[in-house]
Amino acid sequence: MLYHLLYPLSEDISFFNVFRYITFRSIYALLTALLLSLWLGPRFIKWLQRIKCGQYVQEDGPDHQVKQGTPTMGGVLVAFSLAVSVLLWGDLTNRLVWMCLFVFGGFFLVGFFDDYLKVIKKHNQGLSVKSKLLGQGIIALGAVSMLLTMPGYNTELLIPFFKDLRPDLFLFYVPFAAVVMIGASNGVNLTDGLDGLAIGPYIVSAGCLSIFVYVSGHYHLADYLQVPYIPGLGEVTVFCGALVGAGLGFLWYNAYPAQIFMGDTGSISLGGTLGFIAVLCKQELLLIIVGGLFVIETLSVILQVGYYKMSGGKRIFRMAPLHHHFELKGVPESKIIIRFWILSILFALAALSTLKLR
Repeated sequence: MLYHLLYPLSEDISFFNVFRYITFRSIYALLTALLLSLWLGPRFIKWLQRIKCGQYVQEDGPDHQVKQGTPTMGGVLVAFSLAVSVLLWGDLTNRLVWMCLFVFGGFFLVGFFDDYLKVIKKHNQGLSVKSKLLGQGIIALGAVSMLLTMPGYNTELLIPFFKDLRPDLFLFYVPFAAVVMIGASNGVNLTDGLDGLAIGPYIVSAGCLSIFVYVSGHYHLADYLQVPYIPGLGEVTVFCGALVGAGLGFLWYNAYPAQIFMGDTGSISLGGTLGFIAVLCKQELLLIIVGGLFVIETLSVILQVGYYKMSGGKRIFRMAPLHHHFELKGVPESKIIIRFWILSILFALAALSTLKLR
């Protein structure tokens, strides 16, 4: 909105020429979402307390009873800050920006209904697994199918560390990309078990992917670094900036000890959007490295469940996801969180190195 209102003024006042630069608008989209989250946070938390929208702690896990009743559905705060910032600083004629908002909104609704049922039932169980996967699947398949109708997109798959190895998945690409989005959504959701554990690595991952988005949307940089050039993709950097800013603002109140939880409203929508951004910049496989922490957490659950069924009741970990395993071993919550943040930074740096290591 500001782009369309203020950039035309550059013909008379040269200062307004800065609004044409994606980097400028991305920075201010980040700051806008951050400041909006910080300003609304205390008011939103008090409102959730007033309507008794609190977290119901899982009874068969580590002792988190002290967190019982902490306001949840903080994803609403993230969503509002993100949307306002994007609408202010983004180029609203860009279809890819609207697709990002559509994907975020679709996954947001799935998570919202899940949290809403938990609050109504006053229990830690919301939507069934099948219902959540169905909702996520419909949104993901629809988004990927629409994406392939746009210039610059095809069914080829980029392989990290290899510049010329690009297998074409043909009809299999749509379900593959949808699985990437669904997997990312549930990976962030599984990681969201301790104060700030999910949102910290998420900010790192979103920031990392924003660099790939910017590079792929910049003709000369894409040509120099030998990544696919996708017309119009650079504008999604503004969306990524707002995403990081909204995440930072939420982390301010979600940091240990948390004043608010994001709930499935936040984790499902944030994760699905992260997966979609990876699909947008054709870095679907690289997401395994970018979001390495989320992958490890997800694998710990898969291995635990699989081994439990195969061995007739034996376990690999004391509890899954992995962060609960360390909790039950006596590692302090704050130490687990910070160490997992460090791992996420290392994964992001490894992912960025693929821009040159080919």
